[in-house]
Amino acid sequence: MFVRCSAVIATVALLSSPAIAQGAKPTDPQIAHIAYTAGVIDITAAKQAIKKAKSKDVKTFAEDMVRDHETVNKQALALVKKLKVTPEDNDTSRALSKQASDKLAELDKLNGAAFDKAYVANEVAYHKSVNGALETELIPSANNAELKSLLQTGLKIFQGHQQHAEHVAAELK
Repeated sequence: MFVRCSAVIATVALLSSPAIAQGAKPTDPQIAHIAYTAGVIDITAAKQAIKKAKSKDVKTFAEDMVRDHETVNKQALALVKKLKVTPEDNDTSRALSKQASDKLAELDKLNGAAFDKAYVANEVAYHKSVNGALETELIPSANNAELKSLLQTGLKIFQGHQQHAEHVAAELK
């Protein structure tokens, strides 16, 4: 139930912005900001997990999230600088940030095994949602070939994260 609820919340946040909801494609500056925001959210959650997790596997997973998402976000920042594009805050990125803040507060109240399970379940749901949005909305909407390529590379990495999170979740049961 927790995983389904998190997935629904994340999917709604990603796809409910007025531009996407009305069928308008997000612009490249909006896509860049959404993708960067999603990465920052996962980095912040992972840093929380590194401090709070009890399971060594959960801590290792969280360390991987920080490393990989920081690397992709650095590449994204370098690309927008090269292209002289200013990422554009939008309803989707703001909704993601609000949802993430609420989730961090919820997870902060948990400790030990309860935290570990809730964090990993959220990571599974979050990566499913972000991967779905990348596949169905963000990559198809991107006009710039380099941005599209970076998003496709990120998608492959994040699909691996989803599988890793699913594996860790199965081990925690």
